[in-house]
This record gives sequence, C-alpha cells and structure tokens, in this order.
Amino acid sequence: MFHPLSLFVGLRYTRSRRRNHFISFISLISTAGIALGVIVLITVLSVMNGFHKEVRERILGMASHGDIQALDGRMEDWAEAMRLARQNPHVLGTAPYIEGQAMLSHQREVTGAIVRGIDPSLEPQVVDVGAHMVSGSLDDLVEGEYRIILGRELATVLGVGVGDKVTVIVPQITVTVAGSMPRLKRFTVSGIFEVGMGEYDRGVAIVHIRDAAVLQQFGDAVSGVRLRIDDVWKAREIAFELADSLSGRYRVLNWTDYHRNFFAALKMEKRMMGLLLFFIVVIAAFNIVSTLVMMVVDKQSDIAILKTFGASPGQVMRIFIVQGATLGAIGTAIGVALGLALALNIEAAVAAVERTFGVRFIDPSVYYIAKLPSDVQSLDIVLVAAGSFVLSLLMTLAPAWRAFRTQPAEALRYE
Repeated sequence: MFHPLSLFVGLRYTRSRRRNHFISFISLISTAGIALGVIVLITVLSVMNGFHKEVRERILGMASHGDIQALDGRMEDWAEAMRLARQNPHVLGTAPYIEGQAMLSHQREVTGAIVRGIDPSLEPQVVDVGAHMVSGSLDDLVEGEYRIILGRELATVLGVGVGDKVTVIVPQITVTVAGSMPRLKRFTVSGIFEVGMGEYDRGVAIVHIRDAAVLQQFGDAVSGVRLRIDDVWKAREIAFELADSLSGRYRVLNWTDYHRNFFAALKMEKRMMGLLLFFIVVIAAFNIVSTLVMMVVDKQSDIAILKTFGASPGQVMRIFIVQGATLGAIGTAIGVALGLALALNIEAAVAAVERTFGVRFIDPSVYYIAKLPSDVQSLDIVLVAAGSFVLSLLMTLAPAWRAFRTQPAEALRYE
C-alpha cells in the first residue's frame, strides 16, 4: 500500500485543487463528518463512564467489597472468620455486622427499612459512610444508648431530625403473660447520612452492633463480616480465594453479586449507545466512497497515462486507497483531539451553555447526580479511533477497484 509512487500520487491528489469543486466539497464533508462522529462517540462514552463510576462509588460508599456470611444466617465464630480473612494479603479491612428488616415509626408515619448494626470503631475500615454524614457521626453510636443514624430520605419520610425518637419494630414475636407481642425498641436519632443513592438514603438505618444484637436476639453472634479489598475489580476472584481458605464453612459474596443485574444493564447500555453512535461515522465514511468514485471518473486520463508509463493496476488502486485513508486519518485525528478536549472539559462546557441560554440540563432537586461527570478511558479512545480509520479504509476498496479496472485505451479515446 505504501509504495513510493502510490503514496506520493495519493497524497498529491489529496492536497491538490480540483477542477471539480463539488469533489472538494464532498471531501470536506466526509472528513468533517468522520471528525464529528468521533467527537460525539468519545464524549458520550466518556460521560457514560463518568456516570457509571459515580454510581459505583456511591454504591461502594455503603456496600462493602466483600461479605462473609454464615450458611444459617448466624455467625457465632465471627472473630475467627475475621482472623482468617485478614490473612489474605488483598484484604485491607474487616468489620462484623448484624442486619435485618424492620419497621420504623414516628407518630403516624411508618415505613420499612434495613436496620444494620455496626461496630463504629471497625466500620470505617470497610465503607466510607462516615464521609457521607450530614449531621452527627458514627462515634455517636454508643452501646446501650440505643441511638440510630438514618438516611436523609428516610428521615424526611418519618419527619424526624437529630434528637427525635423513632420506634423500631422487628418481625419477631415475644411471648409474655399478656400474650404475643412484637419486638420493638425506641431509638434516638443521633445522625443523618446522605450517599446520593435512594436505595440507601431511603432504606437503611444504622445502629450499634450490640444494640442490634439485643433487638434481634443474636446474643454474641453476628450476621456476617464485611470486607474491604485492595482492588474492587478483582473482588470475585478474591472471594473465591477466601471461600477456599475458609474451608467452605461460610458463604463469601462480593459487591458485584448484589448489583450484578444493574451493572450488566449499564454495560449493555454503553455498548448499544456506542454502536448506535458509530453509525454517524459509518454515514460519514460513505461520503468517502462518493468522493473517490467522482475522483476516479475525474482522473480517468491521469490513470490511463500512469498505466501507459508502466504503473501496475495494483499501484493505481493503492493511490486511491491512500487518498481515502488520508481523509479518514485526518477526520479521525481531528475528532480524537477535539473529542478529548470536550470530554475532559465537559462540565465547564455545559456550565457555559447553561449560563448563555439560561437553561438547566440536570436539576439537582430531581437527579442524584447534578453534574455531567466524565471518565476518559484509553481503551475507548483506541477502539473509536481504530474503528473509524479501519472503516474509512474499507470504504476505499470499491472506488479503488474501479480505478484498478480502468483501461487506458478506453480512457484516452476521447482525450
């Protein structure tokens, strides 16, 4: 393809002024179309990566990377499980927990929630909920004081604030002389957190692990042990390693097990969006076909003269492949450069548009994520650039084949 003659003439055709200005216009449109498609692809994929990263970080703000659970739901020897887990070099922190469903009530408001008992001194080793506290702190949870920390939306539904009393009712029955009574306990709201995910802000309440044990009648047992590992993307492999080291006595889960369908849907959404947007590049690449077909017709005499002077049909074919590849490469390079610039500065660009036109694209009162996050991934850039260039190259084959079949005598008959 890069024979000196083919390369020289192909680049010469790309730079030269043409007698037919319409061909020049189509060449410009095809190059601009490829660049626009690449810009849109890179920007959209980067924004989608940013949203996925933001959601993942918010989920991991409350969900641990791994979870060791007893097969029967009650872990008596949890201290031993923690010790064995810490022997794995990938485990950075461990913390026991007790978790169960409950009803929370305040005055006339009643709602369901997950009540999670934690050890305030160990919990920061596995999740970053302390960084999401709106008021109060985890240290306010003191054994025997029966204090509770609520998600912001949960507190709003119940109509409570710090210092108010909340009644926690668990689905267990206590038999007394007066009959069967549900187990309940009044807790004092000592803090409010906001992760930015409705699943947690609306459905989770946190208490001290010993208070949860009394409420759930767990005694010295716990529901399981939560883990933090050094690489969240290797959580599944590390979970298998831990399961082997624990000799099958416990069930070891990882954060992807709890949200597998959700993240699978996000991945599928990104793939389909990328595929659909890639058709912008495909449509622009078809213009290369139009450009080269008209170029072959316009350069019939040139092709005939080149063949008369000894140029092989393959060399002539490669001339137009070089020209089309050059248009595709220029469009791809411009698109990658502008796409990266836009993706890296998308928040500033959106803010400028909002100020200029007085609009608001993402209302913080409606959406949890009130900005356009961007996460530029090198693999996406490489795939977009390679796909755009290869597609441009493929579009040159049909016109180049037409040049290959040009007969000098026929082309020069009317010259």
